[in-house]
Amino acid sequence: MNWKSFFLGAAVGLIGGYVTKEIITQKTNVSPEKVLEHVKKQFKENGSINGSWIHMVVEPYEKQQINYRVYKGGISKNNDGVTEQFEFIADASTGTILDLRRLADVS
Repeated sequence: MNWKSFFLGAAVGLIGGYVTKEIITQKTNVSPEKVLEHVKKQFKENGSINGSWIHMVVEPYEKQQINYRVYKGGISKNNDGVTEQFEFIADASTGTILDLRRLADVS
């Protein structure tokens, strides 16, 4: 057996394995449609939704010195005849809502 061929094959195998592991473990983003669907489901528990939107492009976001890649969106809902508007920020890799704020009441 030629030792050079053995070590070359072993090195190629290790490098290939490492590259494959990195590709597999690399996190992919949740689709913006699924994130919006999740947010709407949460809001529907407390009243009807008038409208919703989500920005389809992932953006950088920092909260408490932690960096995230996020989707931004909004929901308007009816609460006892009053329209409430909310903006949300959701983690693009998990779909978890990181921030939610109420904008305004519209009669």
